[in-house]
Amino acid sequence: MNGESVTPGVGRQGPVEVRRSARRRRTVSAYREGDRTIVLIPARMSADEERRWVSVMLDKLAAQEDRRMLDDDELKQRAGQLSDRYLQGRALPDSVRWVTNQNARWGSCTPALGTIRLSHRLQGMPEYVIDYVLLHELAHLLVPGHGPPFWELLERYPRTERARGFLEGVAAAERLPYVPWSGAPRAADPAQ
Repeated sequence: MNGESVTPGVGRQGPVEVRRSARRRRTVSAYREGDRTIVLIPARMSADEERRWVSVMLDKLAAQEDRRMLDDDELKQRAGQLSDRYLQGRALPDSVRWVTNQNARWGSCTPALGTIRLSHRLQGMPEYVIDYVLLHELAHLLVPGHGPPFWELLERYPRTERARGFLEGVAAAERLPYVPWSGAPRAADPAQ
């Protein structure tokens, strides 16, 4: 990060990393990276301006994420649309809802009851990822296991591999320790 400095902190949604850049003149931007929020600001900003802009950007991101969140009724409606589009309308869940007790899996399905539950950890992820997990659980209403017939159903969704890669990346990042960049130069690693 040539010409940049980093200030770690903690915000309402987890760790916040402020990156100052000499090349950035006027603009401020922010994005989520795993469980962290990255805020990009000009190097010349004062500490007071930094605090104000971090607060503004956290509020903006939260508002964007709130707009993207589907409630349980919208989630069930989306499940119906996905079933119609990719499963010829054959997967008809009785209920689809967000749950907060699934930390080891992205979703679950009980075919006998026609229920689908999606982990709250999916909220705020790209729509195509949520659609993939929802479609995965819908497919379980038709095929209980993960054998070839199950994967044949999911092959109909064009973003299956991309969504699986995204989720694998998130899962891998969750296993890594958070180590904020110190800004100190590192010695060359002989293993590289």
